[in-house]
Amino acid sequence: MVNSMEDLIILHEDNHIIVVLKPQNVPSCEDESKDLDMLTIIKEYIKVTYNKTGNVYLGLVHRLDRPTGGVMVFAKSSKAASRLSEQLRDGDFEKRYFAVLVGTPKEEKATLTHYMKKNAVNNMVYVCPPSVQGAKFAELEYNVLESVNDLSLVDVRLHTGRSHQIRVQMNAIGTPVYGDMRYGGEKAKKGYLALWAYYLSFTHPVSKERMVFRVQPPKDNTPWNQFDTERSIKIIKPSI
Repeated sequence: MVNSMEDLIILHEDNHIIVVLKPQNVPSCEDESKDLDMLTIIKEYIKVTYNKTGNVYLGLVHRLDRPTGGVMVFAKSSKAASRLSEQLRDGDFEKRYFAVLVGTPKEEKATLTHYMKKNAVNNMVYVCPPSVQGAKFAELEYNVLESVNDLSLVDVRLHTGRSHQIRVQMNAIGTPVYGDMRYGGEKAKKGYLALWAYYLSFTHPVSKERMVFRVQPPKDNTPWNQFDTERSIKIIKPSI
């Protein structure tokens, strides 16, 4: 858990970007809970480390849901934020996730497409017909890597970035994410949400170098410790 900037795990930093590890159950940015969030923590780190006065600029390029941990990049300048956001829109920004599912999908590899709509009142996302007003197209691809004791480790690549997308789409095919009581109910099994952003790749906004980051999920936590995620990270090839 990140309780202060001293707990911050930095994977890379230069004048333009900072790449960090977001622990599970820490917000990406300030939310209604007012709990300490990654954006605030990193701003404080920059302010103290570089003796900055006044407001510190830090661009939130992308988000991870609060229960999801893994790798994130933040922009240290508005130019970097603009260029990274453009990559995100153009598909030159690859995010991949490990998820542990309860059960095993019928197909080992598949692309899932749904239409989804968010209920702002209860913060729930639902699969719906495309004709519903406000419905948004959602697409991802998954690959089952291992299956153990009615649990499956899958590699997930998002093609769209909808709220709660992986959780909703995986539950829609009958295999909820482990620990996702919100969407999977009792079938999901109680515990930490087993969803982890293990891979992030993008082009550096200034140097144009291709940046690639891979981060293991917490090995000492159930259900991650039932799978060889280290081997899986090594054999998975990027799509871009």
